Amino acid sequence: MLPALSAFFMLVFVLLCLLGIGANGFIVLVLGGEWWLQGRLLAPDLVLLSLGASRFCLQWVGLANNLYYTLHLGQYSSGPARQLFGLHWDFLNSATFWLGTWLSVLFCAKIASFGHPAFLWLKWKLPASVPWLLLGSLAVSTVVTLLFFGGNHSMYQGFLIADFVGNQSYRAWSHQLEIHYFLPLKLVTLSVPCSLFVASMALLIRSLRRHTRRMRPHAPGLRDPRTQAHARVLKSLVSFLVLYALSFLSLVIDAAGFFSSESDWYWPWQILIYLCTSLHPFVLILGNLKLRGVCRQLLLLARGFRVA
Repeated sequence: MLPALSAFFMLVFVLLCLLGIGANGFIVLVLGGEWWLQGRLLAPDLVLLSLGASRFCLQWVGLANNLYYTLHLGQYSSGPARQLFGLHWDFLNSATFWLGTWLSVLFCAKIASFGHPAFLWLKWKLPASVPWLLLGSLAVSTVVTLLFFGGNHSMYQGFLIADFVGNQSYRAWSHQLEIHYFLPLKLVTLSVPCSLFVASMALLIRSLRRHTRRMRPHAPGLRDPRTQAHARVLKSLVSFLVLYALSFLSLVIDAAGFFSSESDWYWPWQILIYLCTSLHPFVLILGNLKLRGVCRQLLLLARGFRVA
């Protein structure tokens, strides 16, 4: 890839991370401020606050990791920086996936309407279980981080001692480790929250579509406020599903080592990996009445300062 094109993708990646940091920081400030003032948060807002904080830290870690790699290429693999960044990135990435899953499950339990006793029991019990779900997500993410740290430490030690079987080079050995250890581990650890996420999203979209079809004969037209509200919710859910799926696929492919740091497509691939954590916060802000109201007030305040 041409150096100018590579620099362009690098600039896009940095801007995308800064946008995500700003949006996730806004969510944390608004909901964290409410929690501080009122002493409590509703279950969906508590999960949303945790998700925003996790994504905020993840964006900073990803940005610092890639900039450090660019500026200190020679020291990145030989020093402890790769292990240190990987330790934080694996934990935050796993936590982000689990928190996004619990947010979708809560949305499903709150909005969807099914008469099955198991669903009604889940709808009643789930909000009170949110603190335990958050603690469980942290515990699972810690275990996952330790498993990935073991593989990263083996790669680091292998780089230092260069002791391999037969005539196998370090690059070939590390690629085998990525295929036979990191890829299955990534598939197992991400498939569980991803399956829960897809199932809850499918149930929620099915419920909303069924409710929308029931409302159409009684609605005066497409401009009916309730119909428009359901359409907005469906669009936000579909966008969340697409971004989540892209994030899952990109992380699984990244674990296989197809796009190494020496690849020409390294920066475009980094853009795809961080696309969900950077763009989805804006969907959440627009879909949340409280966050949207604060954002509107800030825009009006900024417009007033500009006019003055």
